[in-house]
Amino acid sequence: MSDTGRQSLRELRDSPFALLQELEKRSRLALAGAAAGDTDAEEWVGIGCLLGSERFLVARNDVREVMMMPATVTRVPGTREWVAGLANLRGQLLPVFDLRAFLGAGSSRAARSARVLVANSPEMPVGIIVDEVFGFRRFLSSEFSADIPDTELRCERYLDGACVRGEEVWPVFSLQKLIAAGEFQKAAA
Repeated sequence: MSDTGRQSLRELRDSPFALLQELEKRSRLALAGAAAGDTDAEEWVGIGCLLGSERFLVARNDVREVMMMPATVTRVPGTREWVAGLANLRGQLLPVFDLRAFLGAGSSRAARSARVLVANSPEMPVGIIVDEVFGFRRFLSSEFSADIPDTELRCERYLDGACVRGEEVWPVFSLQKLIAAGEFQKAAA
C-alpha cells in the first residue's frame, strides 16, 4: 500500500464511521481482485434473494422496501393461484404475488423466511413474495455481464444479465420486466 493510502486512513482516525466505510470499500475491492489503488471503482448494488434453490439479485432501485410476510393476506376471488391477495401496508392496499407460483415452481408463502419485495413502481405498486432475502450484495460494475444465464426456474425472459464473481453467478431478476409482462398482468382466472 502506498504512503498516500496510509495517510488517508490516518486522516480518518477521528471519524470512525468514515474509516469503517473506507475499510469496507477497500476490502470489497481486494476480494474482487481490483487494484489496491482503484478505490473509486463503480459498484452495482442489488438485493440478494432465494427462489426455490436458486439465488437471484434484484436491482436496489427496483425495490422500494423489503417487508416480512404480512400476517394477513386476503385472497381475491376469481384470481389465479399465484395471486396471494391483498395486504394492508400502512393503510394502503398492496396486491401481493407469489413469484415462485407464477413461475410454476410451487409456493413461497408457507416458508418462515419468506419476504415481500415491494416494487418501486408508481404505476403498479405490487409486493412480490420470495423465499428468503439475503440483504444487499455489492458488485463492481466490471463483474456485471449482460449474458443471460440458464436457470432452473426457466425465468430467463425476466433477467437483465448476471453478476459474476469467481465461480459465483447471481442472475439479475428484473421486477420491471416482470410487471410489464402480459402474462403477469393477466391475474384473473
